[in-house]
Amino acid sequence: MNNPLRMFHQVTALTLLLLALAACGSKVNESNYAKIEIDMTEEQVKSLLGSPTESSGMNVAGLSGMSSKWISKEGTISVQFLSGKVKAKAFSKPSGKK
Repeated sequence: MNNPLRMFHQVTALTLLLLALAACGSKVNESNYAKIEIDMTEEQVKSLLGSPTESSGMNVAGLSGMSSKWISKEGTISVQFLSGKVKAKAFSKPSGKK
């Protein structure tokens, strides 16, 4: 037989857990953007942000380059890699956010 008070506590605990998980949010934010440093490897950036939302590559004069973007509702992180290392980065907030 189920105790109504016990069931209430279980539902409350589950609700709080779901809210806590939702608050964790995306890894794409200004705090993680600040952790990206010039000459970090592509793998280091991926371990920080996860897989990019979009990427495109190119090969010029024997040098390989990659431009990757991580997009979330908090903003967009763009990183340019040359020979697998960060050479430039940018963070932009969605229009309307300050």
